[in-house]
Amino acid sequence: MGDKANTNPGAAGRAPTVDQPSSLRNVVLVGHSGSGKTTLVEALALTAGAVNRAGRVEDGTSISDHDDIEHRQQRSVQLSLVPLTWDGCKINLLDAPGYADFVGELRAGLRAADAALFVVSAAQEADAVAGSTRLLWEECAAVGMPRAIVVTHLDTARTDFEQLTRICAEIFGGDDPDAVLPLYLPVLGPEAPDGHAPATGLVGLLTQKIFDYSTGERQENLPDEAQAPLLQEARNRLIEGIIAESEDESLMDRYLGGEDIDLKTLVDDLEKAVARGTFHPVLAAAPAAPGTPHGLGTVELLDLIVRGFPTPLEHPVPEVTTPDGRPRPALTCDPAGPLAAEVVKTTSDPYVGRISLVRVFSGTLRPDDTVHVSGHGLTDRGHEDHDVDERVGALFAPFGKQQRPLGQCVAGDLACVAKLTRAETGDTLSAKDDPLLMEPWAMPDPLLPVAIRAHSKADEDKLSQGLARLAAEDPTMRLEQNQDTRQVVLWCLGEAHVEVALERLRSRYGVHVDAVPHKVALRETFGGRASARGRHVKQSGGHGQYAICEIEVEPLPQGSGIEFVDKVVGGAVPRQFISSVEKGVRAQAARGVTAGYPLVDVRVTLLDGKAHSVDSSDAAFQTAGALALREAAADTAIRLLEPVADVQVLIPDEYVGPVMSDLSGRRGRVVGTEQAAPGRTLVRADVPESEIDRYAIDLRSLSHGTGRFHRTYARHEAMPPHLAEKVRADAAS
Repeated sequence: MGDKANTNPGAAGRAPTVDQPSSLRNVVLVGHSGSGKTTLVEALALTAGAVNRAGRVEDGTSISDHDDIEHRQQRSVQLSLVPLTWDGCKINLLDAPGYADFVGELRAGLRAADAALFVVSAAQEADAVAGSTRLLWEECAAVGMPRAIVVTHLDTARTDFEQLTRICAEIFGGDDPDAVLPLYLPVLGPEAPDGHAPATGLVGLLTQKIFDYSTGERQENLPDEAQAPLLQEARNRLIEGIIAESEDESLMDRYLGGEDIDLKTLVDDLEKAVARGTFHPVLAAAPAAPGTPHGLGTVELLDLIVRGFPTPLEHPVPEVTTPDGRPRPALTCDPAGPLAAEVVKTTSDPYVGRISLVRVFSGTLRPDDTVHVSGHGLTDRGHEDHDVDERVGALFAPFGKQQRPLGQCVAGDLACVAKLTRAETGDTLSAKDDPLLMEPWAMPDPLLPVAIRAHSKADEDKLSQGLARLAAEDPTMRLEQNQDTRQVVLWCLGEAHVEVALERLRSRYGVHVDAVPHKVALRETFGGRASARGRHVKQSGGHGQYAICEIEVEPLPQGSGIEFVDKVVGGAVPRQFISSVEKGVRAQAARGVTAGYPLVDVRVTLLDGKAHSVDSSDAAFQTAGALALREAAADTAIRLLEPVADVQVLIPDEYVGPVMSDLSGRRGRVVGTEQAAPGRTLVRADVPESEIDRYAIDLRSLSHGTGRFHRTYARHEAMPPHLAEKVRADAAS
């Protein structure tokens, strides 16, 4: 690979199109925030001729000029698509955010792509590479994504290339570190005054050729006699790694027997191993210097993508069913097959409206087609299921802020679709006479709550519609209308996710909101048995109000709710008013008896009472029942119950102690630990929900970004008395 300089006539002004999946490569760039993914995309676009030497398209904008929020946030917050052509192939580069809060965008990129380019910065400290990137690698491995690794920032390196390659082999190679090996080694130039020697070229370990970038033009040379021995050890290890992954079992014996394996065989086996996902080559890249045509390593990287990464034909099509769940035969990546496409991302444009980024897995999508929209099982997050027909608007390929028209989108390709007003992320597009449904990919669980309220009356009128549109764009967010606390709650993945969500509400939908303290759903219950009389007697001329009831209240086991028992004898309370007392008791229980939280887990027994032949009524006995419950509460201790969550924390072994200590400090009870995977421990604990509002943020800090957790409601438990008193005091103020 990399033994020739490919050229591309340039794609400026038009969208590259293909009619066969074999000419497509869909690649998602994955890496920690700040690793240089966006800069690398721009460097590859420059080398491919898609932008000019200033990194601009013909309208003067950059290909990274696609979201004003990203400019204000100073980081990537959404998946972006940059199509370009190289060596007769169309390459769809998907730049995924590296920040943990936007892992949903990464998973969308993994769904849309057939291979991943894992970007690691040499400017990061070694422990940062180990901690922050391991989870991203696991995200790719979980879906069987073929991966290559590219090292950036060699010009400002804290870690040299050789050391970083060893770190990557240890972290990503697992049981087989020889599955992560460099294809090229950087050639270092003269040492700078600070002691750092910048890379001026690359040497191909298989071809044994030097690709010199020192003049600004890519030139091929042969290594001199002094360089050759230094390369031999790395070359031998690479060859052994490739042969170990070869499907030809005789190749290793031939190599160990002293046979010189020819270059074509090695390259073919390398390409197959990369496409199969069993070998992960390491390359190096740097942006072009001003006025030069190529960045260091960009030609080699584009060659690897075209020759070593799989085509959509090698990517299994997700399983499909009918919308009602009946199985369907497996589909293949065939432009002539049944239409099966998926919305992998949804955005809104103030001029165009809703824009859907679509991956076509089977068939061909054309402008003005009428398609069936099916999906998608996320009703718990505020996304309704869809089963409707819609007409597709224009198809186009995004390029910065430009929208370049497409005549069609064949199986394996990606395109943006305008004016799909009902389709949301995760929905399936299929033929209206042959509707299909794809199982959506796993969405991360949003675990950081933020309660919001409209800033003004004008914002309140627009809030519902703005939140619905926001939810349509972002399936990683959960919208909750909490009936217990009467709060609107956005469940997000982290603070940055919250900031982006509120900024989108403001800038895109014109809705200003204020964040308010998030409340948990507390409950009240009786701490002991109590009796009371409810007396509601009023005479004001004409018909008065007369109702007296005597009740006894006793606590019940958790989960019993409100139980009402009638033990009236002798008709002291007329039969028609027994249900009135019960209504009053239940209404008061829903309002609470001390701090305004619902009363639960008590038995209320109606023992006796009095009625008047004229002045008694349904309303009077409802009032008496409510009054009796309040009086009973005044004569005994009322306990506040708080929700407790079952929390499961998955962390590297070295963080088990700090995590368990932190959970204990949150009034949590650790109920067990277990080995979840080599080097990883699952900690189980019961923790009050009020103590883990910000745990998504705190765990990330505590575990250096390597921990994950899951929470589910377990039960309500009695709150400690000193905390309960504070809650009551706050409610009274």
